[in-house]
Amino acid sequence: MSITLITGGSRGIGASIALACARRGHGVILTYQQNVEAADAVVRQIANAGGRAIALPLDVGRVQSFAGFRADVERVLATEWPAGQLSGLVNNAGYGLFNPIATVSEAQFDGLFNVHLKGPFFLTQALLPLLAPQAAIVNITSATTRVATVGVAPYASFKGGLEVLTRYMAKEFGPQGIRVNSVSPGPIRTELGGGLDAAFETALASQTALGRVGEPDEVGSVVASLLSSDSGWVTAQNIEVSGGYVI
Repeated sequence: MSITLITGGSRGIGASIALACARRGHGVILTYQQNVEAADAVVRQIANAGGRAIALPLDVGRVQSFAGFRADVERVLATEWPAGQLSGLVNNAGYGLFNPIATVSEAQFDGLFNVHLKGPFFLTQALLPLLAPQAAIVNITSATTRVATVGVAPYASFKGGLEVLTRYMAKEFGPQGIRVNSVSPGPIRTELGGGLDAAFETALASQTALGRVGEPDEVGSVVASLLSSDSGWVTAQNIEVSGGYVI
């Protein structure tokens, strides 16, 4: 059975990825930082549809917690899916910060770095022994790495670093049969950075070839496909899921 771990799986794009994987028959381990109620709601939704999911707490910005988290994952694998290994890892957890470069503090910079680049690097390192041969990793990046948007310089810079890291992971993990790709969502209707008001959504839609903003499920389905054998010959790629944002 395929077992996929998704960080930040309690809401938004992460929750949609968890649900899309469950629909494909994956067992799901999803993480949350504080909102256990939201995480439990996703677990119940998967269970009500006949799937199996477990929620575990994780702060992706705290590398020192990763050894304990790996032990938690090993325990869950042993009790819920005996003899199972992770067949998928999705580095999705993140948050938005909208400040021009002139006003970004060092603490804000470090917080974004820890969650969006340092965290995925060392979490993947920690979980690598639990990944099965032929497993797949998907790193969630952002269309802001391609389209410069005032106010998101640190966020976009670290997401750009994650795109580069994706290629290096693909190169180094390839001999184990592990595929690594990244997915870059464009404007998506989520709570990230406070969500979209009507005026902002209209402005973003006007810059998108398909004339609207995206929905989390439209990203989730692409990620689930990349984790599956449907994409078995795809690695080291960045897939932008944006409806043609600023072509």
